[in-house]
Amino acid sequence: METLIKNKKALVGIIGLGYVGLPIAVKIAQKGMKVMGFDINAKRAAQVNRGYSYIDDVTRAELKAVTAKKRLVATTNFNGLKKCDIILICVPTPVDKNKEPDLEPVLNSTYAVQKRLRKGQLIILKSTTYPETTEGKILPILQETGLKVGKDFYLAFCPERIDPGNKKFTVINTPTVIGGVTAKCTRLAALFYRNFVSPVCSVSSPRIAEMTKLLENTFRNVNIALINEFAQLCERMGNIDIWEVIDAASTKPFGFMPFYPGPGVGGHCIPIDPYYLSWKAREYDFHTVFIELSARVNEDMPYFVVNKTIDVLSAAGVCPGKAKVLLLGMAFKRNIGDLRDSPALKVFEIMQKRIKTVRYNDPHVPKLYLHGKTIRSVPCTARHLKKYDLVVILTNHSAYDYDMIAKHSRLIIDTRGVIKKKLRKVKKLGAG
Repeated sequence: METLIKNKKALVGIIGLGYVGLPIAVKIAQKGMKVMGFDINAKRAAQVNRGYSYIDDVTRAELKAVTAKKRLVATTNFNGLKKCDIILICVPTPVDKNKEPDLEPVLNSTYAVQKRLRKGQLIILKSTTYPETTEGKILPILQETGLKVGKDFYLAFCPERIDPGNKKFTVINTPTVIGGVTAKCTRLAALFYRNFVSPVCSVSSPRIAEMTKLLENTFRNVNIALINEFAQLCERMGNIDIWEVIDAASTKPFGFMPFYPGPGVGGHCIPIDPYYLSWKAREYDFHTVFIELSARVNEDMPYFVVNKTIDVLSAAGVCPGKAKVLLLGMAFKRNIGDLRDSPALKVFEIMQKRIKTVRYNDPHVPKLYLHGKTIRSVPCTARHLKKYDLVVILTNHSAYDYDMIAKHSRLIIDTRGVIKKKLRKVKKLGAG
């Protein structure tokens, strides 16, 4: 195995060609290793083979360059896993309606590997999960084959750290954390990753690597919740602007890191990871009260934004039941089209029940699906803005001309602090 990795002759299999799997597959292929991508979605596999990218972080040119040379091939036939020397599991890890971990995609992938497991293979779980998943769930399934970890096959956990839309830190220059079940598992996984990532940080066990991922994202969730509460307090007090407060606090060169309020948190990890952690903690009779509270604060923000919308309309003499509202930005963060757990979608859903007409514009999301219906983005022009009683800025895409929006909108709720001019018709989140 070591020789195959060093000579870049190892065949890499990647289960799950989504926001994590596809960017990694492309980067590995670019570094000269052959990759087989596995996905249960036939349309997605066909798109990859045609060189069509459905992920913001992978350009069509990048994808075509590796598929044209057959360095990356996608398939729905999981029998190809037996040919692979290294297998990465990159499938979603959602929560169910009770906010409990749903490991079905991970377990299904593990059983797919188990059926084709052979001596010498290296298995790496990348899907975000709670501590002890790798050793408590994945390992027993693989060892049902009679093969022994650290001797016949190798197993490690390596958390994904992809930040969609981030041009500075990508798959190849974001440090990677790796924890193997045995020392040799860790060494082989680290050796593999050093082919396309720098630096690589090895830790003592998969449990450490799993908890590392949860700490990173829970840290962000907690701090965003803190600033969202500050924003609500500033609104209640009526004469304090949270955005100015943050700018002032950011002048301190130590002991402070700026976080910003908004309509909630989105993406696959930040809204979900606290629930994975709190669920696992209960197994040890430990209740993560502080962490669960922060998750609830952020989940309540879409409701806060809708209530603010109702208040602003009513104060302007506009009946919400007769109002027309335009939402700007549906993606969960700026300059991408990623809708996963986007708080803007929740705002849209809640607002539709309380406002007569709700439309959206997003230059990165031409259409979306909500409750079985296709909804298309409407224009954001001076002429169209004037048609609406109120505009709500939910995602701060750089493509928006905020001066034009401020000039031609009747009323604005700015949840991202992007309109710098002090205008009476602009109501900022976190400002009285």
